[in-house]
Amino acid sequence: MSGLALLALLIEAAIGYPQRVVDRIGHPVIWIGRLIAAMDRGWNQAARSFAARRAAGVVALLVLVLVAGGVGLALQWALLALPLGLLVLALIASSLLAQRSLHEHVARVAAALEQGGLEAGREAVSHIVGRDPLSLDEAGVARAAIESLAENFSDGVTAPGFWLAFGGLPGAAIYKAVNTADSMIGHRTARHEAFGWASARCDDVLNLPASRLTGLAIIAAAALLPGMDARGAWRAMWRDAKRHRSPNAGWPEAAMAGALGLALAGPRRYGGVLVEDAFMGDGRREASAADIRAALRLYRLADALLIALLALAFLALQA
Repeated sequence: MSGLALLALLIEAAIGYPQRVVDRIGHPVIWIGRLIAAMDRGWNQAARSFAARRAAGVVALLVLVLVAGGVGLALQWALLALPLGLLVLALIASSLLAQRSLHEHVARVAAALEQGGLEAGREAVSHIVGRDPLSLDEAGVARAAIESLAENFSDGVTAPGFWLAFGGLPGAAIYKAVNTADSMIGHRTARHEAFGWASARCDDVLNLPASRLTGLAIIAAAALLPGMDARGAWRAMWRDAKRHRSPNAGWPEAAMAGALGLALAGPRRYGGVLVEDAFMGDGRREASAADIRAALRLYRLADALLIALLALAFLALQA
């Protein structure tokens, strides 16, 4: 399925997922989110015991996997039997990727800081991170945008592309369903610590290969771009990634931090609660819109390298 993944990545990079399509029919993440929210309301009752809520969360995860995988398999089976089915299938699969939208959202934060200052930057970054925007100064806004870029490069681009290449549309759909569940219910809160446990652990496993691959792609891109520190990226990734509170997010974040000469992550505030985390990289904490622009250049090249790698794999399989 490397050809399908390659086509989907190229389509999404070119046209993204147009807003008019979202307005008209929605988006797969929205549809998946509605199912997750319904199961959360119906099965995650506070009166139930911790063990019962955890068991309900396991069942919810199984439902998600069966629904997402089943729909993906049915579409793939039906479309591949048609003359232009592969192209249509790739167009559908492109909706599970986020190369273009990720770039646009992060670039808006840089533009907001450059044109509107701190308040505009806080408003822009609030759309892509969960932390308290009012607690961020200008450097904090810039760091938050760069951290989001690094983490979502893995979650929103490399991982769905990876599972699309290895499992076709069913594989990518299952990944996207699990990843959406993790973002909605995979939190260590009183409400979701039990019910979201299975989704969070499954998401950790599914993201293991992509997070490492993303970190390596960032290092490779840093080696090709003037002004980037590939050696620093390599050192930071192998030294700091394992200290991140997430088993996966630290790999691309640490690589990005080392390449840019920054110190990312560290203590952050979410919903009024200070969350302690290790620093990724040992550079400066003062970041700016220029650093966001530099991170975006690094992201574009790293993404292009991953697409090139997939193209080589496709050609090798055809030989």
